[in-house]
Amino acid sequence: MSEERQVDPQHLRLLEALIFASADPVPEKAMADRLPDDADIPALVSALRALYEGRGVELRKVGAAWAFRTADDLGPMLNVERTVSRKPSRAALETLAIVAYHQPVTRAEIEEIRGVSLSKGTIDNLFEAGWIKPKGRRRTPGRPVTWGTTEGFLDQFGLENLDDLPGLEELKAAGLLDKRAAIASIGGAGQTGPEDAEDGDVFDDDEPLTAEPLDPDDGEEPLGASPD
Repeated sequence: MSEERQVDPQHLRLLEALIFASADPVPEKAMADRLPDDADIPALVSALRALYEGRGVELRKVGAAWAFRTADDLGPMLNVERTVSRKPSRAALETLAIVAYHQPVTRAEIEEIRGVSLSKGTIDNLFEAGWIKPKGRRRTPGRPVTWGTTEGFLDQFGLENLDDLPGLEELKAAGLLDKRAAIASIGGAGQTGPEDAEDGDVFDDDEPLTAEPLDPDDGEEPLGASPD
């Protein structure tokens, strides 16, 4: 359409406002329905497109409709990358707490403390998050992998070292523990005594769970295979 065709400035302003305010591209039929009967829609669209040519936003045809869009050369400069973190599941939080208080600990030991089977994805997700890592293999039948926390775990939760881990009551107050009996045992080495145990606690003592026999050093050997 020739750009020399004269258009009514008021009609042009109305069309500009209509397209700008619309959440979706505006078809020419919708423009005709909203603008005065004597409005020359093709001429107005052409004039508006020329007016915005080379600016930060341009009038673009989207299918059979029109919309304002960011200029192509500016798009990459406006991209913003954000790291979106998802809230860990309760199973992940419980598993992480058990690892923190009982490390080095195996999957079987985690399952025994929680009282339920542990999804492989739970360990994998905590490992991918950088909060736990393999510590070695227990020299017991099957040579299971043992897990411990990382510096990333300390950084994530604002801890200088493992001595700063909260006690059982602090964890409950923060909503990280529920009333299930098995989880009541993760209160930390030497912190959970009979007076802290929930009714029906399946553990008779308050010591960190370990597998026997342990080696004289730390009960582990260097991990020689991929994490379980």
